[in-house]
Amino acid sequence: MTAHRSNPAALHGAPGFTSQIVRATGPLAFISGQVSQRVDGTWAGIGSHREQAEQIARNIDVTLDELGLSRDAIVKETVYVVDYDPALLLDVVGPLRDGRSEPPASTLIGVHALFAPEALMEVELVVDLEP
Repeated sequence: MTAHRSNPAALHGAPGFTSQIVRATGPLAFISGQVSQRVDGTWAGIGSHREQAEQIARNIDVTLDELGLSRDAIVKETVYVVDYDPALLLDVVGPLRDGRSEPPASTLIGVHALFAPEALMEVELVVDLEP
């Protein structure tokens, strides 16, 4: 495992969605916010949080592959969501989890807008470089 993850019993938790504590084992890399743009600059999932999250997950996989890592190397994510509503949680977070049993530390922030009107989500990451 890349990092030690824990959820103290004295804290409310969200198993499967976030880990309260993630201790990295090695040097870290910081990945800029990923949005739902394809390699050619076109937008995937205009108007759909779920489709944008799916493209963002693919983009995250590309950045991790460049580093020779998998999603298990993610120790912290910050998810920015335009017009967030709790009913969107599974659409927003589901594609980012990809069935992992131990999620990263995570913060979800509802925002009014991002850098482009097409962007409904942006996800930035901190990854552990020494699995």
